Amino acid sequence: MFCKPSSKIIAQTLSLGSKSEKVASWKSYKFETTITKQGASISSFSARSFSAAPEKKDKGIDTSVFSSKSDDQILSMIKSGEVAVHNLEKSLGDPLRAIRLRRQVVAKERDDPNLALVNNLPYEHMDYSGVIGACAENVVGYIQIPVGVAGPLLLDGKEYTVPMATTEGALIASTTRGCKAITRSGGASSVVVNNGITRAPLIRFPNAKRAAECKEWVEKPENFYQIAAAFNSTSRFARLNSIKTVIAGRNLYMRFKAQTGDAMGMNMISKGVEQAMETLRDYFPDMDALSLSGNFCTDKKPSSINWTEGRGKSVVVDAIITGDVVTKLLKTTVEELHLLNVNKNLIGSAMAGSIGGYNAHASNIVTAIFLACGQDPAQNVESSNCITLLEPTNGGKDLHASVTMPSIEVGTIGGGTHLPSQSACLAMLGVKGSSTTRPGANAELLARIVATTVLAGELSLLSALAAGHLVKSHLTHNRKKDNQGDIGHSLAAL
Repeated sequence: MFCKPSSKIIAQTLSLGSKSEKVASWKSYKFETTITKQGASISSFSARSFSAAPEKKDKGIDTSVFSSKSDDQILSMIKSGEVAVHNLEKSLGDPLRAIRLRRQVVAKERDDPNLALVNNLPYEHMDYSGVIGACAENVVGYIQIPVGVAGPLLLDGKEYTVPMATTEGALIASTTRGCKAITRSGGASSVVVNNGITRAPLIRFPNAKRAAECKEWVEKPENFYQIAAAFNSTSRFARLNSIKTVIAGRNLYMRFKAQTGDAMGMNMISKGVEQAMETLRDYFPDMDALSLSGNFCTDKKPSSINWTEGRGKSVVVDAIITGDVVTKLLKTTVEELHLLNVNKNLIGSAMAGSIGGYNAHASNIVTAIFLACGQDPAQNVESSNCITLLEPTNGGKDLHASVTMPSIEVGTIGGGTHLPSQSACLAMLGVKGSSTTRPGANAELLARIVATTVLAGELSLLSALAAGHLVKSHLTHNRKKDNQGDIGHSLAAL
């Protein structure tokens, strides 16, 4: 089924234009010997594998050469190509001055000598030490998004005040009403039923038979443990849970799923996959690693596999909302909420052919918390997968409410979580940084809070729809006034 070669491997380089240089994340190999399998000769071939980019030695830049020059001189050097505009922070050793000069470059490129286009974009009074080289490039400033709080939210016996960053009026007020409904009814319970970020490399073989042989080999427990040992060796926290394989023609897609501590984990799992692929190549030297991601992961795109198999944290939250709270706080009835949820969130979403969209507006809450807490906002796509269920209970007197969210992708370290504002929001929830009790506990708690806040948002919006109050609330909370008169903001997701 497989062979372990003793072939001499000669590292090649990939040609880019007129230059030949090593490329980050790739190695190209040429196998010179003939490999036999079951008596058959396999001809020599070329293939690629994953590899980390070679570390470049920092030659260092004498910032004194540039810092002593005037702004006009630096701008002239940028124009002549002596200084790269994207490298100003490193060249000048002064992030704030670098950003100010870059704004002038942008203004000149846009024929805007008075900086009218960038004057309303602030850039001062921010610490860029954690931004440059970590969160953004070619920085010219920052945007201001209001942060409000929803709550109190009683979850698993503890109250939380949830930070939300949004420009949509009425969203936080509505979510707060849902939080009050949960808290006054005794709180919500949550459970993480699955935990593991995924990465799925695309491996191409000479033919479908070889792809199938590799699939069969990987699925044997003794071979999986060998791959897992290589994967786990790359990190103190990364632990491979499983590998799901599928074939399309001669392509093999391998969906690695791993726990990554309190990090969201994309960098960690990518590093582990690279090492695992090197081990797999020992047994399948004719494999051609086309891409570290073959879109079978699936990251930042709608997909059925995230909905059915989960990605990140799979969380279920439920609560019993008392009939008294439903009528007095939510201003509707148990039966009306049940009827609306079935016909809107379940049947309506099915008619739309939705994948993971069996809810009223989960993405509203997910995105607002992600922005406040330094998460990757693009992962709102899969993190908002949610099915909301509202059912009469206790003889129809009360309401059993739940959300099931199979792919919440969050972390409390890495990414934008270290930035001061985002770090403060994580601290507000008690999940800042790594857990001191159990690796991954903070990230799991953040996912629970996200899901429970989604439940609060669902309860409030559906109640507003059932009672016919949605438009009225938005006209109250979601309008601004300027010298042009009243200008209405668009309504929330219905």
